[in-house]
Amino acid sequence: MLPALHEIFAGYPFQIFNFHSDRGHETINYLVAELLQRLLIKQTKSRSYHSNDNALIETKNGSVIRKNMGWEHINQNMCDEINEYYKNFFNPYLNYHRPCAYPTITTDEKGKKKKVYSHYQIPYEALKQIVGARKFLKQGKTFQELDKIAYSYSDNEFAIIMREEERKLFQKIREQDHQSGSNRKT
Repeated sequence: MLPALHEIFAGYPFQIFNFHSDRGHETINYLVAELLQRLLIKQTKSRSYHSNDNALIETKNGSVIRKNMGWEHINQNMCDEINEYYKNFFNPYLNYHRPCAYPTITTDEKGKKKKVYSHYQIPYEALKQIVGARKFLKQGKTFQELDKIAYSYSDNEFAIIMREEERKLFQKIREQDHQSGSNRKT
């Protein structure tokens, strides 16, 4: 878990202030807690028996990760290839090319708050619009440097590149499954 967290944290150009996890043993062990404390990242945890606490994470898992990778078992020998795909193609696509919905919170006359998702924007563009956004970037990172990543391809061009790399990855997964004797249909 620690090498994965180091790699994930290094992949983001901005500072991470909070790390939310469920109560799974892999995310609350003392090594992870020590790493987060050393990096000055606050860890919050879902409450036991409160499934709504983890709803945002599970929604993202279903609508983003599972929609892309599917639900089938993937041979653990493919971890390095999958990580490379995520690092080089999928995560840049999500951060620099895929629009996300951002809520507007309205309050009715009784004081009840309601989220309305009518504003869609690419996460990188949303970050740039924050007043004083430069202070949230990691030391040494600049928006000029990140603009080169964001604007080197159009959103559609990068989506095509990402899907082609995804096809190559799944072909490797099928080949690995075939070599290991899996009965999965290709």
